[in-house]
Amino acid sequence: MNRDSAEVIALNGLTFIAENEKYLASYVNLSGIDLTLLKDNMSNSETMSHILASIFDFLLQNEKILIEFSEAYTIEPMDIDKGRRCFPGATDHS
Repeated sequence: MNRDSAEVIALNGLTFIAENEKYLASYVNLSGIDLTLLKDNMSNSETMSHILASIFDFLLQNEKILIEFSEAYTIEPMDIDKGRRCFPGATDHS
């Protein structure tokens, strides 16, 4: 998985989360970021990668959400883990 593909998956993940009020509230609560800061960080290339990493983390922490997202975007669930490795703070699970 390359960085560009991972960014597309993460951006799709953000869209998926934002379209569901329950998931968005959970993401905001777990990440500790408010919507204004989220928007500001997404427009800053230096902080955007950390936000995208947090999207992967959110998807990976809940199997139900992970499967729902994977099915909605026709993505293999394992590709979420592969994509996460392209961003800061990733750990190698192999």
